Amino acid sequence: MASTSATAAVASTLWNQINSSRSDDQLSILHFLYGKNLERATRIVDQGGVRKVSGFPSGRFLFLVVGESKRKEEYICFPEHHCTCYSFFYDIVNRSEQLCCKHQIAARLAEAVGAHDEVSVSDEHLALMLSKL
Repeated sequence: MASTSATAAVASTLWNQINSSRSDDQLSILHFLYGKNLERATRIVDQGGVRKVSGFPSGRFLFLVVGESKRKEEYICFPEHHCTCYSFFYDIVNRSEQLCCKHQIAARLAEAVGAHDEVSVSDEHLALMLSKL
């Protein structure tokens, strides 16, 4: 468990650095940490599959991230904590095999590089979205 905590700490530090400046070294480290999930996440971002939904007036937000399946299902995602996809529960919560799912990575990556759509809704609408979890 300690190695997972250490890896998570490295990932968190790296995301903070990426938010302020980007380099090829950081991309290499992200690839080392996330492997194929990073590749899948970049495809999602490249295809415009990330939306940041912000509530007004609170400023609270969540991300809607499109999956890669043919159904193009959208998942509610809190990049540092939770995703509604099956992989989050299976690979992260149950098996502890990954740090996060591709949707969480896509949301963080899109936010870091400004490659997401912004949607503003009322706080009531945001609460309604969350009540369906």
